[in-house]
Amino acid sequence: MPKLLVDITPLKASREFRLLYGGQVVSFIGTQMTAVTAPYQVYKITGSSFMVGLLGLAVVVPLIVGSLVGGALADQYDRRRLLLLAQFLIGATSLGLALNAMSSAPKVWLIFGLVMLQQAFSGLDVPTRSAAIPKLVGAEHLPAAAALNQLLMQVGTVVGPAIGGLLIAKVSLASTYWIDFASFGIAIAALVAMKPMLPQGGGTKASLGSIVEGLRFLKGRQALQGSFVIDLNAMIFGMPRALFPAIGTAFGGAFAVGLLYAAPGAGAIVGAVTSGWVTRIDRQGRATVIAVIVWGASIAAFGLSKVLALSLVLLAAAGAADVVSAVFRNTIMQLSVPDRLRGRLSSVHIAVVTGGPRLGDFESGAVAGLTSPQFAVVSGGMACVVGAVAIGRLMPRFTGWRLHEHGDPDALDLELTDEMNDELGR
Repeated sequence: MPKLLVDITPLKASREFRLLYGGQVVSFIGTQMTAVTAPYQVYKITGSSFMVGLLGLAVVVPLIVGSLVGGALADQYDRRRLLLLAQFLIGATSLGLALNAMSSAPKVWLIFGLVMLQQAFSGLDVPTRSAAIPKLVGAEHLPAAAALNQLLMQVGTVVGPAIGGLLIAKVSLASTYWIDFASFGIAIAALVAMKPMLPQGGGTKASLGSIVEGLRFLKGRQALQGSFVIDLNAMIFGMPRALFPAIGTAFGGAFAVGLLYAAPGAGAIVGAVTSGWVTRIDRQGRATVIAVIVWGASIAAFGLSKVLALSLVLLAAAGAADVVSAVFRNTIMQLSVPDRLRGRLSSVHIAVVTGGPRLGDFESGAVAGLTSPQFAVVSGGMACVVGAVAIGRLMPRFTGWRLHEHGDPDALDLELTDEMNDELGR
Protein backbone atom coordinates (compact mmCIF):
# COMPACT_ATOMS: atom_id res chain seq x y z
CA MET A 1 0.00 0.00 0.00
CA PRO A 2 2.73 2.61 0.72
CA LYS A 3 3.76 2.46 -2.96
CA LEU A 4 0.17 3.08 -4.03
CA LEU A 5 -0.80 5.85 -1.63
CA VAL A 6 0.16 9.46 -2.35
CA ASP A 7 3.85 10.13 -1.66
CA ILE A 8 4.23 12.60 1.24
CA THR A 9 8.04 12.75 1.02
CA PRO A 10 8.06 16.44 -0.03
CA LEU A 11 6.20 17.33 3.18
CA LYS A 12 8.69 15.38 5.29
CA ALA A 13 11.80 16.56 3.45
CA SER A 14 11.10 20.30 3.08
CA ARG A 15 10.11 22.58 5.95
CA GLU A 16 9.39 25.40 3.50
CA PHE A 17 7.06 23.27 1.39
CA ARG A 18 5.36 22.06 4.57
CA LEU A 19 4.62 25.64 5.61
CA LEU A 20 3.46 26.68 2.13
CA TYR A 21 1.25 23.61 1.77
CA GLY A 22 -0.24 23.84 5.27
CA GLY A 23 -1.24 27.47 4.82
CA GLN A 24 -2.74 26.71 1.42
CA VAL A 25 -4.84 23.83 2.77
CA VAL A 26 -6.70 26.20 5.08
CA SER A 27 -6.99 29.17 2.72
CA PHE A 28 -8.05 27.05 -0.26
CA ILE A 29 -10.93 25.47 1.66
CA GLY A 30 -12.01 28.97 2.69
CA THR A 31 -11.79 30.16 -0.92
CA GLN A 32 -13.96 27.26 -2.07
CA MET A 33 -16.55 28.22 0.53
CA THR A 34 -16.74 31.66 -1.07
CA ALA A 35 -16.85 30.04 -4.53
CA VAL A 36 -20.22 28.47 -3.68
CA THR A 37 -21.55 31.29 -1.48
CA ALA A 38 -21.15 34.16 -3.97
CA PRO A 39 -23.19 32.50 -6.78
CA TYR A 40 -25.81 31.40 -4.25
CA GLN A 41 -26.11 34.94 -2.92
CA VAL A 42 -26.47 36.35 -6.43
CA TYR A 43 -29.28 33.87 -7.12
CA LYS A 44 -31.02 34.65 -3.83
CA ILE A 45 -30.97 38.38 -4.58
CA THR A 46 -31.87 38.25 -8.29
CA GLY A 47 -33.66 34.91 -8.72
CA SER A 48 -31.84 34.65 -12.05
CA SER A 49 -29.69 31.72 -13.20
CA PHE A 50 -28.49 33.95 -16.03
CA MET A 51 -26.94 36.31 -13.49
CA VAL A 52 -25.22 33.37 -11.81
CA GLY A 53 -23.79 32.28 -15.16
CA LEU A 54 -22.74 35.85 -15.89
CA LEU A 55 -20.78 35.90 -12.62
CA GLY A 56 -18.85 32.84 -13.76
CA LEU A 57 -18.11 34.40 -17.14
CA ALA A 58 -17.14 37.77 -15.63
CA VAL A 59 -14.14 36.35 -13.77
CA VAL A 60 -12.40 34.81 -16.80
CA VAL A 61 -10.71 37.95 -18.14
CA PRO A 62 -9.57 39.25 -14.70
CA LEU A 63 -8.13 35.84 -13.87
CA ILE A 64 -6.21 35.50 -17.15
CA VAL A 65 -4.94 39.09 -17.13
CA GLY A 66 -4.07 38.83 -13.45
CA SER A 67 -2.21 35.59 -14.11
CA LEU A 68 -0.12 37.06 -16.93
CA VAL A 69 0.83 40.06 -14.80
CA GLY A 70 1.32 37.89 -11.71
CA GLY A 71 3.54 35.47 -13.60
CA ALA A 72 5.79 38.34 -14.75
CA LEU A 73 5.99 39.72 -11.21
CA ALA A 74 6.82 36.26 -9.85
CA ASP A 75 9.89 36.20 -12.08
CA GLN A 76 11.11 39.57 -10.75
CA TYR A 77 10.39 39.79 -7.03
CA ASP A 78 10.75 37.69 -3.91
CA ARG A 79 7.96 35.15 -4.33
CA ARG A 80 7.34 34.95 -0.60
CA ARG A 81 6.53 38.67 -0.46
CA LEU A 82 4.27 38.41 -3.50
CA LEU A 83 2.37 35.55 -1.88
CA LEU A 84 1.98 37.61 1.29
CA LEU A 85 0.63 40.51 -0.78
CA ALA A 86 -1.76 38.19 -2.59
CA GLN A 87 -3.14 36.79 0.69
CA PHE A 88 -3.77 40.31 2.02
CA LEU A 89 -5.50 41.40 -1.19
CA ILE A 90 -7.66 38.28 -1.57
CA GLY A 91 -8.50 38.40 2.12
CA ALA A 92 -9.61 42.01 1.72
CA THR A 93 -12.11 40.98 -0.98
CA SER A 94 -13.51 38.32 1.37
CA LEU A 95 -13.87 40.98 4.06
CA GLY A 96 -15.74 43.17 1.58
CA LEU A 97 -18.07 40.31 0.68
CA ALA A 98 -18.74 39.63 4.38
CA LEU A 99 -19.58 43.27 5.11
CA ASN A 100 -21.82 43.46 2.03
CA ALA A 101 -23.64 40.28 3.09
CA MET A 102 -24.32 41.75 6.54
CA SER A 103 -25.82 44.95 5.17
CA SER A 104 -29.58 45.40 5.08
CA ALA A 105 -29.55 45.47 1.27
CA PRO A 106 -26.56 43.57 -0.21
CA LYS A 107 -25.49 44.92 -3.60
CA VAL A 108 -25.19 42.52 -6.54
CA TRP A 109 -22.80 44.85 -8.38
CA LEU A 110 -20.53 44.82 -5.35
CA ILE A 111 -20.49 41.01 -5.33
CA PHE A 112 -19.51 41.04 -9.01
CA GLY A 113 -16.80 43.64 -8.47
CA LEU A 114 -15.29 41.94 -5.41
CA VAL A 115 -15.33 38.47 -6.97
CA MET A 116 -13.67 39.82 -10.12
CA LEU A 117 -10.98 41.48 -7.99
CA GLN A 118 -10.59 38.28 -6.02
CA GLN A 119 -9.91 36.32 -9.18
CA ALA A 120 -7.49 38.95 -10.47
CA PHE A 121 -5.55 38.75 -7.20
CA SER A 122 -5.66 34.96 -7.42
CA GLY A 123 -3.83 35.46 -10.70
CA LEU A 124 -0.98 36.87 -8.63
CA ASP A 125 -1.11 34.02 -6.12
CA VAL A 126 -1.37 30.90 -8.26
CA PRO A 127 1.54 31.32 -10.74
CA THR A 128 3.77 32.63 -7.95
CA ARG A 129 2.99 29.60 -5.78
CA SER A 130 3.49 27.22 -8.71
CA ALA A 131 6.81 28.83 -9.65
CA ALA A 132 8.11 28.57 -6.09
CA ILE A 133 7.52 24.85 -5.53
CA PRO A 134 10.33 23.29 -7.64
CA LYS A 135 13.06 25.05 -5.64
CA LEU A 136 11.40 24.10 -2.36
CA VAL A 137 11.22 20.36 -3.03
CA GLY A 138 13.88 19.69 -5.68
CA ALA A 139 13.45 18.00 -9.05
CA GLU A 140 13.43 14.49 -7.56
CA HIS A 141 10.34 15.22 -5.43
CA LEU A 142 8.45 17.38 -7.92
CA PRO A 143 6.04 14.66 -9.21
CA ALA A 144 5.10 13.83 -5.62
CA ALA A 145 4.60 17.53 -4.82
CA ALA A 146 2.38 17.89 -7.91
CA ALA A 147 0.29 14.93 -6.73
CA LEU A 148 -0.06 16.46 -3.26
CA ASN A 149 -1.24 19.73 -4.81
CA GLN A 150 -3.82 17.87 -6.87
CA LEU A 151 -5.04 16.10 -3.74
CA LEU A 152 -5.38 19.44 -1.95
CA MET A 153 -7.34 20.95 -4.83
CA GLN A 154 -9.71 18.01 -5.21
CA VAL A 155 -10.41 17.66 -1.50
CA GLY A 156 -10.82 21.43 -1.18
CA THR A 157 -13.37 21.60 -3.99
CA VAL A 158 -15.46 18.98 -2.16
CA VAL A 159 -14.97 20.00 1.48
CA GLY A 160 -15.14 23.78 0.98
CA PRO A 161 -18.53 23.90 -0.77
CA ALA A 162 -19.94 21.26 1.61
CA ILE A 163 -18.95 23.31 4.68
CA GLY A 164 -20.12 26.49 2.98
CA GLY A 165 -23.53 25.02 2.22
CA LEU A 166 -23.90 23.77 5.79
CA LEU A 167 -22.97 27.16 7.26
CA ILE A 168 -25.38 28.97 4.95
CA ALA A 169 -28.18 26.66 6.07
CA LYS A 170 -27.37 26.52 9.79
CA VAL A 171 -25.64 29.82 10.61
CA SER A 172 -25.74 32.59 8.00
CA LEU A 173 -24.59 33.42 4.53
CA ALA A 174 -22.13 36.02 5.83
CA SER A 175 -20.46 33.46 8.12
CA THR A 176 -18.85 31.69 5.16
CA TYR A 177 -17.21 34.92 4.00
CA TRP A 178 -15.96 35.63 7.52
CA ILE A 179 -14.40 32.19 7.83
CA ASP A 180 -12.79 32.61 4.41
CA PHE A 181 -11.38 35.96 5.57
CA ALA A 182 -10.01 34.37 8.75
CA SER A 183 -8.41 31.51 6.80
CA PHE A 184 -6.01 33.93 5.15
CA GLY A 185 -4.59 34.77 8.55
CA ILE A 186 -3.28 31.20 8.82
CA ALA A 187 -1.84 31.35 5.29
CA ILE A 188 -0.13 34.67 6.11
CA ALA A 189 1.32 33.27 9.34
CA ALA A 190 2.79 30.31 7.44
CA LEU A 191 4.35 32.59 4.83
CA VAL A 192 5.83 34.89 7.50
CA ALA A 193 7.65 31.84 8.94
CA MET A 194 9.19 31.01 5.55
CA LYS A 195 12.47 32.17 4.06
CA PRO A 196 12.65 34.55 1.05
CA MET A 197 12.13 32.86 -2.33
CA LEU A 198 14.07 34.86 -4.90
CA PRO A 199 13.89 34.00 -8.63
CA GLN A 200 16.95 32.44 -10.23
CA GLY A 201 19.54 35.00 -11.34
CA GLY A 202 18.05 37.87 -9.35
CA GLY A 203 14.86 38.19 -11.38
CA THR A 204 13.68 39.70 -14.67
CA LYS A 205 12.02 43.12 -14.65
CA ALA A 206 8.27 42.75 -15.12
CA SER A 207 7.04 44.40 -18.32
CA LEU A 208 5.12 43.67 -21.49
CA GLY A 209 8.44 42.57 -22.97
CA SER A 210 9.00 40.08 -20.16
CA ILE A 211 5.53 38.60 -20.73
CA VAL A 212 6.34 38.28 -24.44
CA GLU A 213 9.65 36.67 -23.51
CA GLY A 214 7.76 34.02 -21.55
CA LEU A 215 5.48 33.32 -24.51
CA ARG A 216 8.46 33.18 -26.89
CA PHE A 217 9.98 30.48 -24.70
CA LEU A 218 7.28 28.12 -26.00
CA LYS A 219 8.63 28.40 -29.55
CA GLY A 220 10.20 25.17 -30.69
CA ARG A 221 9.64 23.40 -27.34
CA GLN A 222 7.32 20.65 -28.43
CA ALA A 223 7.15 18.86 -25.06
CA LEU A 224 5.97 22.00 -23.31
CA GLN A 225 3.54 22.87 -26.09
CA GLY A 226 2.16 19.33 -25.97
CA SER A 227 1.41 19.58 -22.25
CA PHE A 228 -0.85 22.57 -22.99
CA VAL A 229 -2.38 21.34 -26.24
CA ILE A 230 -3.40 17.93 -24.89
CA ASP A 231 -5.18 19.55 -21.93
CA LEU A 232 -7.11 21.84 -24.27
CA ASN A 233 -8.03 18.78 -26.33
CA ALA A 234 -9.35 16.98 -23.25
CA MET A 235 -11.33 19.94 -21.91
CA ILE A 236 -12.78 21.30 -25.16
CA PHE A 237 -13.98 17.96 -26.52
CA GLY A 238 -14.32 15.80 -23.41
CA MET A 239 -15.85 18.14 -20.80
CA PRO A 240 -19.63 17.43 -20.72
CA ARG A 241 -20.56 19.22 -17.46
CA ALA A 242 -22.82 21.70 -19.27
CA LEU A 243 -24.99 18.70 -20.19
CA PHE A 244 -25.27 17.27 -16.66
CA PRO A 245 -28.57 19.07 -15.93
CA ALA A 246 -30.24 17.57 -19.02
CA ILE A 247 -28.76 14.09 -18.53
CA GLY A 248 -29.38 14.07 -14.78
CA THR A 249 -32.99 15.15 -15.26
CA ALA A 250 -33.49 12.19 -17.59
CA PHE A 251 -32.04 9.93 -14.89
CA GLY A 252 -34.55 11.11 -12.30
CA GLY A 253 -34.16 14.72 -11.26
CA ALA A 254 -32.10 17.21 -9.27
CA PHE A 255 -30.49 14.60 -7.02
CA ALA A 256 -29.11 12.76 -10.04
CA VAL A 257 -27.82 16.05 -11.44
CA GLY A 258 -25.91 16.67 -8.22
CA LEU A 259 -24.42 13.18 -8.31
CA LEU A 260 -23.21 13.69 -11.88
CA TYR A 261 -21.45 16.92 -10.91
CA ALA A 262 -19.87 15.25 -7.86
CA ALA A 263 -18.69 12.02 -9.53
CA PRO A 264 -15.62 13.35 -11.42
CA GLY A 265 -14.38 15.09 -8.28
CA ALA A 266 -14.84 11.94 -6.21
CA GLY A 267 -12.86 9.97 -8.78
CA ALA A 268 -10.17 12.65 -8.81
CA ILE A 269 -9.78 12.38 -5.03
CA VAL A 270 -9.33 8.61 -5.28
CA GLY A 271 -6.85 9.13 -8.13
CA ALA A 272 -4.87 11.67 -6.09
CA VAL A 273 -4.86 9.57 -2.91
CA THR A 274 -3.59 6.53 -4.81
CA SER A 275 -1.01 8.45 -6.86
CA GLY A 276 2.10 7.04 -5.19
CA TRP A 277 2.95 5.12 -8.36
CA VAL A 278 3.24 8.23 -10.56
CA THR A 279 6.68 9.08 -9.16
CA ARG A 280 8.04 5.88 -10.72
CA ILE A 281 6.85 6.69 -14.26
CA ASP A 282 9.69 7.86 -16.51
CA ARG A 283 7.89 8.36 -19.86
CA GLN A 284 5.57 11.03 -18.50
CA GLY A 285 4.65 12.44 -21.92
CA ARG A 286 3.39 9.07 -23.11
CA ALA A 287 1.66 8.53 -19.77
CA THR A 288 -0.18 11.84 -20.23
CA VAL A 289 -1.45 10.72 -23.64
CA ILE A 290 -2.68 7.44 -22.15
CA ALA A 291 -4.40 9.25 -19.26
CA VAL A 292 -6.22 11.59 -21.68
CA ILE A 293 -7.29 8.60 -23.81
CA VAL A 294 -8.75 6.99 -20.67
CA TRP A 295 -10.51 10.28 -19.87
CA GLY A 296 -12.04 10.54 -23.36
CA ALA A 297 -13.04 6.86 -23.52
CA SER A 298 -14.69 7.08 -20.09
CA ILE A 299 -16.65 10.17 -21.16
CA ALA A 300 -17.77 8.49 -24.39
CA ALA A 301 -18.89 5.41 -22.45
CA PHE A 302 -20.74 7.65 -20.00
CA GLY A 303 -22.68 9.08 -22.94
CA LEU A 304 -23.82 5.58 -23.90
CA SER A 305 -24.79 4.53 -20.37
CA LYS A 306 -28.47 4.15 -19.50
CA VAL A 307 -27.87 3.30 -15.84
CA LEU A 308 -27.13 6.01 -13.28
CA ALA A 309 -24.78 3.89 -11.16
CA LEU A 310 -22.67 2.94 -14.18
CA SER A 311 -22.64 6.56 -15.35
CA LEU A 312 -21.28 7.67 -11.98
CA VAL A 313 -18.55 5.02 -12.07
CA LEU A 314 -17.50 6.10 -15.57
CA LEU A 315 -17.39 9.78 -14.58
CA ALA A 316 -15.33 8.89 -11.51
CA ALA A 317 -12.90 6.95 -13.74
CA ALA A 318 -12.64 10.01 -15.98
CA GLY A 319 -11.92 12.21 -12.95
CA ALA A 320 -9.17 9.86 -11.76
CA ALA A 321 -7.56 9.86 -15.21
CA ASP A 322 -7.74 13.65 -15.34
CA VAL A 323 -5.93 14.13 -12.03
CA VAL A 324 -3.18 11.73 -13.13
CA SER A 325 -2.83 13.67 -16.38
CA ALA A 326 -2.56 16.90 -14.37
CA VAL A 327 0.28 15.51 -12.26
CA PHE A 328 2.27 14.49 -15.34
CA ARG A 329 1.57 17.75 -17.20
CA ASN A 330 2.60 19.88 -14.24
CA THR A 331 5.81 17.89 -13.85
CA ILE A 332 6.66 18.31 -17.53
CA MET A 333 6.01 22.04 -17.38
CA GLN A 334 8.02 22.66 -14.22
CA LEU A 335 11.01 20.59 -15.30
CA SER A 336 11.07 22.02 -18.83
CA VAL A 337 11.31 25.65 -17.67
CA PRO A 338 14.19 27.39 -15.84
CA ASP A 339 13.29 29.05 -12.56
CA ARG A 340 13.60 32.59 -13.93
CA LEU A 341 10.70 31.87 -16.35
CA ARG A 342 8.49 29.65 -14.21
CA GLY A 343 6.13 32.42 -13.14
CA ARG A 344 5.36 33.47 -16.70
CA LEU A 345 4.94 29.91 -17.99
CA SER A 346 2.77 29.06 -14.99
CA SER A 347 0.51 31.95 -16.02
CA VAL A 348 0.10 30.38 -19.48
CA HIS A 349 -0.78 27.11 -17.78
CA ILE A 350 -3.46 28.87 -15.73
CA ALA A 351 -4.94 30.46 -18.87
CA VAL A 352 -5.21 27.00 -20.44
CA VAL A 353 -6.72 25.40 -17.34
CA THR A 354 -9.19 28.28 -16.93
CA GLY A 355 -10.21 28.69 -20.55
CA GLY A 356 -10.37 25.05 -21.65
CA PRO A 357 -13.36 23.93 -19.52
CA ARG A 358 -15.36 27.02 -20.47
CA LEU A 359 -14.72 26.37 -24.16
CA GLY A 360 -15.77 22.80 -23.45
CA ASP A 361 -19.06 24.03 -21.97
CA PHE A 362 -19.71 25.99 -25.18
CA GLU A 363 -18.72 23.08 -27.46
CA SER A 364 -20.88 20.48 -25.72
CA GLY A 365 -23.84 22.85 -25.41
CA ALA A 366 -23.65 23.84 -29.08
CA VAL A 367 -23.42 20.24 -30.32
CA ALA A 368 -26.25 19.17 -28.02
CA GLY A 369 -28.39 22.00 -29.35
CA LEU A 370 -27.87 20.80 -32.92
CA THR A 371 -28.20 17.08 -32.14
CA SER A 372 -28.79 15.65 -28.64
CA PRO A 373 -27.01 15.57 -25.25
CA GLN A 374 -26.09 11.90 -25.73
CA PHE A 375 -24.56 12.50 -29.16
CA ALA A 376 -22.66 15.53 -27.85
CA VAL A 377 -21.11 13.51 -25.00
CA VAL A 378 -20.22 10.46 -27.09
CA SER A 379 -18.85 12.42 -30.03
CA GLY A 380 -16.90 14.71 -27.71
CA GLY A 381 -15.34 11.79 -25.86
CA MET A 382 -14.34 10.06 -29.09
CA ALA A 383 -12.97 13.31 -30.52
CA CYS A 384 -10.87 13.64 -27.37
CA VAL A 385 -9.45 10.12 -27.87
CA VAL A 386 -8.69 10.77 -31.54
CA GLY A 387 -7.12 14.10 -30.64
CA ALA A 388 -4.90 12.54 -27.96
CA VAL A 389 -3.67 9.88 -30.38
CA ALA A 390 -3.00 12.52 -33.05
CA ILE A 391 -1.10 14.73 -30.58
CA GLY A 392 0.96 11.74 -29.50
CA ARG A 393 1.95 11.00 -33.10
CA LEU A 394 2.42 14.58 -34.29
CA MET A 395 4.39 15.70 -31.23
CA PRO A 396 6.95 12.92 -30.64
CA ARG A 397 9.15 15.06 -28.38
CA PHE A 398 6.16 15.46 -26.06
CA THR A 399 5.30 11.77 -26.12
CA GLY A 400 8.94 10.82 -25.63
CA TRP A 401 9.57 13.23 -22.71
CA ARG A 402 11.41 11.37 -19.93
CA LEU A 403 11.58 12.36 -16.29
CA HIS A 404 15.19 11.25 -15.75
CA GLU A 405 16.42 13.44 -18.62
CA HIS A 406 15.09 16.68 -17.13
CA GLY A 407 16.43 16.85 -13.60
CA ASP A 408 17.63 20.47 -13.53
CA PRO A 409 16.45 22.97 -16.16
CA ASP A 410 18.40 25.73 -14.39
CA ALA A 411 21.65 24.00 -15.35
CA LEU A 412 20.90 25.11 -18.92
CA ASP A 413 19.74 28.57 -17.91
CA LEU A 414 22.75 30.46 -19.29
CA GLU A 415 22.35 28.79 -22.67
CA LEU A 416 18.62 29.50 -22.67
CA THR A 417 19.19 33.16 -21.72
CA ASP A 418 21.54 33.64 -24.65
CA GLU A 419 19.02 31.95 -26.93
CA MET A 420 16.18 34.18 -25.71
CA ASN A 421 18.29 37.31 -26.13
CA ASP A 422 19.06 36.30 -29.71
CA GLU A 423 15.34 35.78 -30.37
CA LEU A 424 14.35 39.13 -28.86
CA GLY A 425 17.07 40.89 -30.83
CA ARG A 426 15.74 39.72 -34.20
